[in-house]
Amino acid sequence: MITAVILCFILGYLTIVFEHPLKLDKTVPALIMAALCWAILAVGFQQGWLSVIDSHDHVYSLGGLSGEEVHEAEHGFSNTLLHHLGKTAEILIFLIGAMTIVEIIDLHRGFEVLKSYVKTRSKKRLLWIVGILGFILSAIIDNLTATIVLVTLLRKLIQDKNERIWFVSLIVIAANAGGAWSPIGDVTTTMLWIGDRVSALGLIEYLVVPSIVCFALPVMIATWLPPFKGEINLDLSKVNPEAQKLLSSQVMLFLGLGAIVFVPVFKTLTHLPPYIGMMLSLGVVWLVSEYIHPEEDFTEERKHQFSAHKALSRIEMSSILFFLGILMAVAALESLVFGTVMSEGAQLQVGTLRYVAEALDRAIPSQDIVVILLGFASAVIDNVPLVAASMGMYNQPIDAQLWHFIAYAAGTGGSMLIIGSAAGVAAMGMERIDFIWYLRKISWLALIGFLAGAGAFILIEAIF
Repeated sequence: MITAVILCFILGYLTIVFEHPLKLDKTVPALIMAALCWAILAVGFQQGWLSVIDSHDHVYSLGGLSGEEVHEAEHGFSNTLLHHLGKTAEILIFLIGAMTIVEIIDLHRGFEVLKSYVKTRSKKRLLWIVGILGFILSAIIDNLTATIVLVTLLRKLIQDKNERIWFVSLIVIAANAGGAWSPIGDVTTTMLWIGDRVSALGLIEYLVVPSIVCFALPVMIATWLPPFKGEINLDLSKVNPEAQKLLSSQVMLFLGLGAIVFVPVFKTLTHLPPYIGMMLSLGVVWLVSEYIHPEEDFTEERKHQFSAHKALSRIEMSSILFFLGILMAVAALESLVFGTVMSEGAQLQVGTLRYVAEALDRAIPSQDIVVILLGFASAVIDNVPLVAASMGMYNQPIDAQLWHFIAYAAGTGGSMLIIGSAAGVAAMGMERIDFIWYLRKISWLALIGFLAGAGAFILIEAIF
C-alpha cells in the first residue's frame, strides 16, 4: 500500500510536468492525485496496513488495537487530515484575497499609472526601468501579475516583436528575483511564510541582496548585447499615459498596493496568521471600490464594471484548485509513515518526505548543494510541490538558513527555462516566445544570475 500511494503521486506528478504535450490542465491531475493518495492512505490505515504521522510526530496505526485505542487512532487520522487541510486553506484564502485586490486595481486601470514613469527612447535605460519596475512590483503584487503588467506596457512602447521579446525575457528574470525576497512576491515564499518557516523581516534581510545580484547582473550583462543598443523606433508623443487612466486609477493603485504590503505589518503587530490580515485588506479595498467614482459621469448602471464582484469572477480559480490538489497530495506523502531513522541515538518512525531528506543528507554532505539542485529542478518542474515537499522534509526552526536558501533557489531557479516559472509561462503565452530561442539566448544569463545570487547568499551567511 505504501508503494501504491507513492506510485499514485509519481504518476500524477508526471502528468502535471507533461501538461503541455498532453494538452491537459494541470489542475485535473493535481485534484485526482490528492484525492486518490488520501483514499489509498485511508483504506490502508483502516485495514491496519499503513501508519500515519501528525505534525507533532505522533504515529497512529490500527494494527493490533481494540476498543478505545481504535477510536483514538481514527481520531488521530482525522485530525491529521484536518490539520493539513487547514494549513492549505490558509494559503488559498491568502492567495484569493491578494488576487482579488490586484484585479480590483486592474479594473480601475491603476497599472496605467506606471506607464507615466517610462519616458525614454534609449533601449538600455528602458531595460533598467522596466527591470527595476518588475523587481519592485513583483515583491508587492507577485511575479506573475508584475510580468503581465509590464508585458502589456512594453507592447505599447515597442512595436517590433523580435525586439520586444528580449525585454520581456529579462523581465521574467527580474520578476522572479523580486518575488523571492518578499513574503507576498511568490507562491513559494508565501507558503514558507504562512508555514512559519520564515518571517517577513527575516526573508527580506537574508534575501534582498542575493535577489538584487540575481536580477542586476544579467541585466548589466544584457546592456552590452546588440539587441539593447540604440534607441526605440517609436514616437513617444503617441503614447499618452493619461489617455486610459480613470479618476480612481491612482487612488486604487496605491490603496491596493498599500493594503497588500500592510499584511506582513498586521501579522507582526497581532501575531495572527497572514490570511486574517489579507481578509482585512481585501475588505477595506472592496469598501472603497464600492463608493469611489472612476468617471466624471458615473452612473449606477456602470458600477458593476468596476465592482469587486467582477474582480472575483476574473481571478484564476483553476490555479487555486491546483494549489489545493498539489498541497494536499504532498501532505499525504508527509503523513504516510515510510520507515525509521536514527535520531538522538533512538529509532524514530518518520513520514515519507522526512525519510527522503535523511537519505539526501547521507548521500550529499552539503545542504547548500541540495538546495542549489532544487533550484535547477524548479526550472523543469513546478516549484510549488518542490517547496511543499521540502517543508515536510526538514524540521529546522523559523528563519533557519536552509529555509531562506530554499526560498531563493525555488523562486529564481525557474528563470533558467521559459517554462520554469509562472512568470515565464505567462510571458511565453503572451508573446509566443519559443522555448529553444529562450534556451539559447536567455538561459545563460539567468544561470549566471542564479549562481551569482546563490554565491552571494552563501558568502553573506559565512561572514555574518
